Amino acid sequence: MLPDNSTKALNRFLLFTAAFLFSTGGAAIKGCTLSSWQVAGFRSGIAAITIWLLLPEARRGWTLRTFLISVAYAATLVLFVLATRLTTSANAVFLQATAPLYVLLLGPLLLHEPNRRADIVVMSAVAAGVVLLLTGYQQSFVTAPHPSRGNLLALATGFTWALTLTGLRWLGKTGGVESAGSVVVLGNAMAFAICLPMAVPVRHIDARDAGILLYLGIFQVGVAYIALTRGIRHVPALEAATLLLVEPVFNPIWAWLVHGERPGYLALFGGACILAATFGGTWWHARHAPAPMADSRSIE
Repeated sequence: MLPDNSTKALNRFLLFTAAFLFSTGGAAIKGCTLSSWQVAGFRSGIAAITIWLLLPEARRGWTLRTFLISVAYAATLVLFVLATRLTTSANAVFLQATAPLYVLLLGPLLLHEPNRRADIVVMSAVAAGVVLLLTGYQQSFVTAPHPSRGNLLALATGFTWALTLTGLRWLGKTGGVESAGSVVVLGNAMAFAICLPMAVPVRHIDARDAGILLYLGIFQVGVAYIALTRGIRHVPALEAATLLLVEPVFNPIWAWLVHGERPGYLALFGGACILAATFGGTWWHARHAPAPMADSRSIE
């Protein structure tokens, strides 16, 4: 049996690995020459098989509630790829990170969880970040040909991701037989089915595109999610939130290094507002609430 310090280090490493793999999604999605529907569908199909094979708890607990939450998760998966292909990686990941804003709005309605004064501060800061992202100068790149349209899809991704997080909270509060793993497998399977009519026929695919799809499905979604579930169970919420910041921070960096995308200063400042608000909300809940607020980055 591993010593206690070694176990803690392993769990932190697993969380860092998950966040690092998640962060490569934007650059990899943009690097594939297949259509957006093909990338989204085949990535999710490969991920569903990977997690089904490697995560035993994902094979059980399939109920109506699992199905309902998986619909929101499938929408998140598809919308994130579509948004990433239209706008910059920075805008796509930062606007998805607006999920806590919607979670705080949905909590009182769906989970009967009252908002506190600190939550209003979080919502205000996230909303300010969104305004900066959407009103700043939107430069087009070869890898981001329609920033305005992509930003709207990314905003929708934040909402569907919030529905997913709220649904997972619902599962946790009721203590059913369902697991987050079953939601991830079913959601990826649904995303594959949704995209398939637009993804076929595949007229040409080379070894590079095939390699990118395998990487996205097996590692960027599958292995990353498994590392996340294994590590997050034993790491305090605040520390986990800090480690998971690797994803939104590094996602735009990979897109800049690989594709030359340079988001505007207002976009970066808006993204910083959103991330700071998310982290601040997590910190406050970790100190004052028995159950910390769900983090906005994990299984996209």
